[in-house]
Amino acid sequence: VQLQASGGGLVQVGGSLTLSCAASGFSFDGYALGWFRQAPGKEREGVSSISSSGNFKYYTDSVKGRFTIYSDNAKNTVYLQMNSLKSEDTAVYYCAADPVSVHVGSGPRYWGKGTLVTVSS
Repeated sequence: VQLQASGGGLVQVGGSLTLSCAASGFSFDGYALGWFRQAPGKEREGVSSISSSGNFKYYTDSVKGRFTIYSDNAKNTVYLQMNSLKSEDTAVYYCAADPVSVHVGSGPRYWGKGTLVTVSS
């Protein structure tokens, strides 16, 4: 079982990036999916998530209106489209999956390795 995140990189303030997270070893069907990030010196925070049905999406306040989460279960991939990037979006971004919710107290069942996003001014 593996989640592989990609798409990070260096971008200027105001730019855009789309992160991808592909799963292997299990199917996304029936799983809630999400993105977390951890900036240097800060705790990890939940950025966005999508329910297993796809009907419910969550965004932390600081990214509302700028980030969009979507999934393609046929490709077993979840995406995070990030627009109007700010320097404070600089962080390592992680994808996660859980059969119930990525916001459960014990943490999601599966984590991907992070991908670094650096937003420069």
